[in-house]
Amino acid sequence: MYQIVSAKELAPKIKLFEVYAPDVAAKSKPGQFIMVVVGEKGERVPLTIAGYDAEKGTISFAFNEVGKSTKQLGLLKEGDYIWNITGPLGTPSEIKNFGKVLCVAGGVMIAPMLLQVKALREAGNTIVTVIGVRIKELLFYREEIKALSHRFYVATDDGSEGYKGLDFLKDIVSKENFDRCIVMGPVATLKTVSEITRPFKIPTIVTLMPPMVDGMGMCGVCRVTVGGQMKFGCVDGPEFDGHLVDYEELVKRQRMLLPEERLSSVLWELGGCSCGRKQA
Repeated sequence: MYQIVSAKELAPKIKLFEVYAPDVAAKSKPGQFIMVVVGEKGERVPLTIAGYDAEKGTISFAFNEVGKSTKQLGLLKEGDYIWNITGPLGTPSEIKNFGKVLCVAGGVMIAPMLLQVKALREAGNTIVTVIGVRIKELLFYREEIKALSHRFYVATDDGSEGYKGLDFLKDIVSKENFDRCIVMGPVATLKTVSEITRPFKIPTIVTLMPPMVDGMGMCGVCRVTVGGQMKFGCVDGPEFDGHLVDYEELVKRQRMLLPEERLSSVLWELGGCSCGRKQA
């Protein structure tokens, strides 16, 4: 059982939990993820680590309340307990002084991008950061990331704040020399940014979150095609060369169980939304 030390709402339906998990916190690094099980009969949900403090013994992660399990998770409060957390999982990010790094994050993945930006800044990089959301009401960590970046931009799908869409990046990368690009967010964001950086041959690293079951390379559910080869998102990733990912296949795999996921969420809500809170 893992106690929630703090629970914050970063934006509508987006929450950040800090959880006491000393064994996980002692080994966590930027880029890794955890598998969260809300209750004894819950499913395993992969969530990217957004922070860790080995001295306090805590880790942080953000999630978007979109399905049954994340909605159940969102009902928990400070002091409640999560049934199980497994991690840290996945290969850590490569953190070193690359030179000039473009960091692009969308949606809930803005939270773990803050951790990346902090680590890259501490390694001596010049950081240009872009955070993007659908509408301005979903923006969060704006000031925190801006303070760590040498330059900072905001983009929204509807143009309600900052730039409309990510097309403005074409002008930026055509005029500046970037040594690396880090992208976190929805598949559409990963693909769009990768296509923008491709003509300029900027090494582009994307974080993939395909469907997962065990998160340790045994089930094979998280298969992705990268450079024509099959990879496991959990153990070979979650970071991959954005110019080599088969995004169309990834989207198909993500949508494969969408009808069942929606049905499960609806039936759970009709059944009374019991989150199964437990106290140790």
